Amino acid sequence: MSTPTARPTPDPLTPILSRTWGAERSWSLETYLEHGGYDGLKAALAQDPADVVATVKASGLRGRGGAGFPTGMKWGFLPPPDGGPRYLVVNADESEPGTCKDIPLMLASPQLLIEGVAITSYAIGCDHAFIYVRGEVLHVYRRLLRAVEEAYAAGYLGKDVQGSGFDLDVTVHAGAGAYICGEETALLDSLEGLRGQPRLKPPFPAVAGLYARPTVVNNVESVASVPAIVAQGADWFTSMGTERSAGHGLFSLSGHVVRPGQYEAPLGITLRELLDMAGGVRDGNALKFWTPGGSSTPLFTAEHLDTPLDYESVAAAGSMLGTRALQIFDETTCVVRAISRWTDFYAHESCGKCTPCREGTYWLKQILRRVEDGTGTEADLDVLLDTCDNILGRSFCALGDGATSPITSGLQYFRDEFEAHITGRGCPFDPAASALFDHTPRRARQVQTAGAH
Repeated sequence: MSTPTARPTPDPLTPILSRTWGAERSWSLETYLEHGGYDGLKAALAQDPADVVATVKASGLRGRGGAGFPTGMKWGFLPPPDGGPRYLVVNADESEPGTCKDIPLMLASPQLLIEGVAITSYAIGCDHAFIYVRGEVLHVYRRLLRAVEEAYAAGYLGKDVQGSGFDLDVTVHAGAGAYICGEETALLDSLEGLRGQPRLKPPFPAVAGLYARPTVVNNVESVASVPAIVAQGADWFTSMGTERSAGHGLFSLSGHVVRPGQYEAPLGITLRELLDMAGGVRDGNALKFWTPGGSSTPLFTAEHLDTPLDYESVAAAGSMLGTRALQIFDETTCVVRAISRWTDFYAHESCGKCTPCREGTYWLKQILRRVEDGTGTEADLDVLLDTCDNILGRSFCALGDGATSPITSGLQYFRDEFEAHITGRGCPFDPAASALFDHTPRRARQVQTAGAH
C-alpha cells in the first residue's frame, strides 16, 4: 500500500495590493493595464455612485491608516450635495516610526492608488482630489506625478473620464515634513497653506474639511484597496480576514528579523506565522518585545505571538493594530533605550498647540534620559506614569496619547529592567549588540578584513 502524500500547507499570503510589485516596470500604466488595471474603475462608472458606496460598506473595509474606522461609513457621513465642491484627500504622509507600507505601495504601484482615487471620488461626488505626500520622499513624489500624467493622457483622469461624463482632477501635493501632518485635520491646514496643527473637532472633515467644504480623508492603503473590492465584489473581500476585521492588509516587519519587508496577508494572521515566513528572529535570538502597529501602540511580548492580528483581538490583548508596523526586538535590546528614543521623537514632533502634549512629552523625555543614564530614582517611574496619565485623553490629537503607549506598556512588562538601570547606575545592555547594522567605521572594517586573511 502506498503512503498517502501529505497535502502542502496553503500559503497564507494574499498578494493583492502587492501582486504587481515584482513585474517589469511595475509603476508604469502599461504594466498596470496588463494586470487588469482600471477594471474596478470601469465597473464603478457603470454603477450609480450610491451603489459603489454600498459595496464598500458591505465589504467591511476599515481604514488602513491606523484608526480602523469603517471606510464606507466614513464616506456616508458626507452631507447631501448642496451644489458646492466636496473633496477627497489621500493621507500619504507616512511617518510613524516603524510604518513603511504606503511608500513602497506608491513606489511600486502608483496607478493602483490613482484608480482608487478615481473610484472613491466618483462614489462621493468629488471632482478634485488631493494626494498629500511626505515631502522627504522625493522619489515617490516624482513617481506619483508621472503616474498622474499617464492617467490623464489615457483618459482615466480629467474631463469626461472614460466617456462617463464624470470629471476629475488630481493634485499631488508635497508636504513640508512634519509628523503632525499625518493627523487628518493638521494635514488639511497644511494643504491650505497654514501651519500644520490639529483642529478642534467638531466640526469633523466630513462636514467642514478642506476649504471648509465636506471632505473625505483616507489613507493610501484604504483607497488602494477599493479597486479590487469594486471589481470582485464585497463577498470576495469578506471571504478573507475575520468577521469584524475583513480583508487583507500589508504587514510591515522590521527590526531584528531575518527577512524584513512587506507581507500581505488576511487580517487575523499571527506574528508567529509571519515570523516563520520572515525567517524568524535574527541570529536565533529570542523575541523580547514588539509593536503591533508602530511605536505609538502599546508593546507586546513573546506571550502575544499567537494573538490574531485583527482589530478586536489586538485590542482585547491590550494594544492597537494601528498600521500593522511590526517592529521586532530581540533579547539583546534594552527596552528603556528603545522607549527613550521613541519619546525623543514624539517630543521633537509635538506641534506645541496643546499643553499636555507640549509639556508632557518634554518631561517624559527628560525623565527617561535620566533613568537610562543611571541617574534616575524609583520615584521617577511613578512620575513617568503620572505624567502619562495627565497626557492621555487630554491632548488635541492622538500624538500625545501615542507618546504614552510605549512607556506605560514598557513599565507594565519590563518594570524590573527600568529598576535595574536605577539600582545599577546605568544600562546593563551593550548598545552595539542590539544594533541593526554594523556601525564600525568603514576603514576599521577594511583593516579587520585584511587581518583576517
